[in-house]
Amino acid sequence: MQAHTSPSPSAHLHEHRAGDARYKHYTVQRSQSVLAWSLLLTLGFAVVEVVTGFMSNSLALISDAGHMVTDAAALGLALLAQVIAKRPPSARHSFGFGRAEALAAFVNSLVLLLLVGWIGYEALSRFSRPEQVHGATVFIVAGIGLAVNLVLAWLLSRGDSNMNTRAALVNVLGDLLGSVAALVSGAVIYYTGWMQIDPLLSLFVALLILRSTVGVLRESYHFLMGGVPEQIDYIKVGADLEQVEGVCSVHDLHVWDMSPGEPALIGHVEITDLARWPDILHRIKAMLLEKHGIDHTTLQAEVAPQGKAPY
Repeated sequence: MQAHTSPSPSAHLHEHRAGDARYKHYTVQRSQSVLAWSLLLTLGFAVVEVVTGFMSNSLALISDAGHMVTDAAALGLALLAQVIAKRPPSARHSFGFGRAEALAAFVNSLVLLLLVGWIGYEALSRFSRPEQVHGATVFIVAGIGLAVNLVLAWLLSRGDSNMNTRAALVNVLGDLLGSVAALVSGAVIYYTGWMQIDPLLSLFVALLILRSTVGVLRESYHFLMGGVPEQIDYIKVGADLEQVEGVCSVHDLHVWDMSPGEPALIGHVEITDLARWPDILHRIKAMLLEKHGIDHTTLQAEVAPQGKAPY
């Protein structure tokens, strides 16, 4: 006997019908295979790099190893966020779980900031107290790490483009830079014996990682705080709404992203004749979608005060 899955009691409340927004508040089409393979590859090499990093006493390799470990955690969090984001809306989460991806990107960025701080502290302390580093071991392991990170960057660049995977890609690109720095560090130490190159390159890579991390952190924070999407001009949206035929004015207007790349708008529209509202609403929705890419709109019509003429 075939089991039938009954819809949730709130399913009809979340339903989108003809004329409603296309976005359904969840992301069924996203594939987790890229993130899953990236996670396995990162974890495997992280173990190798952690062990050899401490064996060779190289800060460049240890910092790269630490970055690989946080990378694995970041990829795991990104993978979990994508799985959560595929869940449909529920009675307790009417907007769905799309924000999980931005939350993962935000947490990953905070972890990276801590890592950059630790690398910077260790690098500065080694300038005054250089430590013996096994250049040959560093060079070999860093070369393998470079190949692994190139594969990871290629995998992630071919996956879905969203805030979550961009944060994971920033992690991997930071690793790639760390592998290059460790490779150069190992070669210089092996041929010249100059130990200061190890903390110097580590500090350089930390600064590059910091620059990329701040960008992702700012973007994810702006989203989580319900900020107006970067590609949308809030003032222009209000002005365009008031230029629609039959509209007197607009107030209590809010624009935000429900999930990354899916803007929504709510507001109050003053008109002189409520009987014309269906036609005005149709023109408003068409304008918002065409000019600003806003598909999910909720507008309340109100009768304009006496003497207030429409535009």
